[in-house]
Amino acid sequence: MAKKHFNHSISNAVQTLLDKMTLAQKVGQMTQAERTTCTPDDVYRFHLGSVLSAAGSCPGDNLLQDWIQMADAYWQASTTKDDHHQGIPILYGVDAIHGNNNVQNAVIFPHNIGLGASRDFNLIERIARTTAQEVLAAGVDWVFAPNLALAQDYHWGRTYESFSQDPETVSQFAHHMVTGLQGDLSETGVLACVKHWIGDGGTTHGIDQGNTELSWQQLKKTHIQPYHAAIEAGAMTIMVSFSSWNGDKCHAHRYLLTEVLKNDMQFHGLVISDMQGIDYLADDFYIAVAQGVNAGIDMFMVPDNWQQFIEHLVSHVELGTVPMARIDDAVRRILSVKMAFGLFEKPCPSKRLLSGSPSFGSNTHRQLAREAVRKSLVLLKNENDLLPINKGARLLVCGKNADNKGHQCGGFTVTWQGLSGNDELPSATSIWQGIASCATQSQLVEQADIPAINPEMFDAAIVVIGETPYAEGRGDIRYDDDVVFKSGFAVNGQIQLIESARNSLELQYLHPEDLALIAAIHGKSIPMIVILLSGRPLIVDEELALADSFIAAWLPGSEGQGIADLLFGDHAFSGTLGFAWPQHPPLKQAQDAPLYATRFPVGYGLGYKTTHSKN
Repeated sequence: MAKKHFNHSISNAVQTLLDKMTLAQKVGQMTQAERTTCTPDDVYRFHLGSVLSAAGSCPGDNLLQDWIQMADAYWQASTTKDDHHQGIPILYGVDAIHGNNNVQNAVIFPHNIGLGASRDFNLIERIARTTAQEVLAAGVDWVFAPNLALAQDYHWGRTYESFSQDPETVSQFAHHMVTGLQGDLSETGVLACVKHWIGDGGTTHGIDQGNTELSWQQLKKTHIQPYHAAIEAGAMTIMVSFSSWNGDKCHAHRYLLTEVLKNDMQFHGLVISDMQGIDYLADDFYIAVAQGVNAGIDMFMVPDNWQQFIEHLVSHVELGTVPMARIDDAVRRILSVKMAFGLFEKPCPSKRLLSGSPSFGSNTHRQLAREAVRKSLVLLKNENDLLPINKGARLLVCGKNADNKGHQCGGFTVTWQGLSGNDELPSATSIWQGIASCATQSQLVEQADIPAINPEMFDAAIVVIGETPYAEGRGDIRYDDDVVFKSGFAVNGQIQLIESARNSLELQYLHPEDLALIAAIHGKSIPMIVILLSGRPLIVDEELALADSFIAAWLPGSEGQGIADLLFGDHAFSGTLGFAWPQHPPLKQAQDAPLYATRFPVGYGLGYKTTHSKN
């Protein structure tokens, strides 16, 4: 955490508590279990410091009250004080990366790649503040966000979690996201956890959890830069990356974790591992535990094997393979964060200021998300000034993403890999619903029915195409299996690779149905606006050529009306690219990977009646 949150009063209180704690209590504080693998009684018995909900892990019917009741049960268990327990309150963590995307009826904001296109830092801070409110409404106080990765290769399946390819831009987002989430550490803020330390956006071939091959100077200039801004803004927790730096796992990298982050950068908060992140350090989990602790990790996200972790760590301390001083340092950091956050003074989750707040999922919050959608869209093409459209026009609306709330929200929405369809997002508004509310003469048509339509019945077509949801490694684009094996051989330790079915950055190969639909409408000579939903820039040369207007809409979230606001001219386009847009063919092959020419540079984005880029 930044020095501004740390004072002598907290230091003294932490030391007093630390002096009373047994080894079992200390190791318990270093342990984070998952709600499906531990009960409130486990929290009490093992003195656990934290519990999380993995993506898609929810209590009951996934309603607000279910979350509050669960949080209360864990809280009561952790705060029970007796002869064998210190009564240290837990932190409850979730992946709230674009709103409180875990709970039904929450507002879902655009993913980071869309917010980066807005370049509106005031907007970002308001979104972070609103996200904190929706998380607190569910009784949760810790979010594993923001992601400060700088995606350097669009083959990476987490590209949409990156704001921009530019370190200075991401640094500004880091400052405003942390400030908005944490506030003044009062009852209206949550703990932010910036991630992932370090270099996960720069892995060779864009392989998730792969190997970032860079000099120290390049790593510092690119990937480390935003963390300075986050720490200065008061970030209190940092998550370690699954990836490796020049072959060495970040989870076991004492130089990066202790020498650089804690000593040189003066980070005083707690460092947490990623999900089962130490499991891949060695074939023997017992050895891996010592490597992770001695490297400088303070709290361990070990949902599947947390009891084994506790047993192993206690054994290491008793044998001297993990120094007691390292345990005390870790627990001191954990307790310092909890005290600086005011956790010891707060009541149980159900009694807190924003618990069950009616602002959760409210129209006010949805209007903010709608504003974010408007500001995130990038107009790439607008021939003959087709946009904006008259609200009285006869509109043909089609495409697999036109009326699919799950697709427009993307991954990390209710479930880990996201959703398809509308049933589980009842409070959201699809893009089609937004259009229909403005243009009464619009008609939603299935792709199979396009050949039979009469083109004279329509003034224009709106075609919503693009990717379908994915998260993490399942979103990787791996054009050659050999790159996977090469990455594995380059890493000291194990590498976990999630299966991915994607093998091209060209949309016509990823989703050939989209080009077929566009070609069919073009063949009927209907003026056409194409809206692309995607978690990254894609090669869309063929689709772009057939469209009159083309919009990069990214993954806009739950408020589809924001797109209609721009289509009909109620608001103007203002978004610009945070990433260069590629085109075919490749300029050359580099390290067996294609390097593509740039069709649209960073900063490009049209407005109405403009044909120049905005820089």
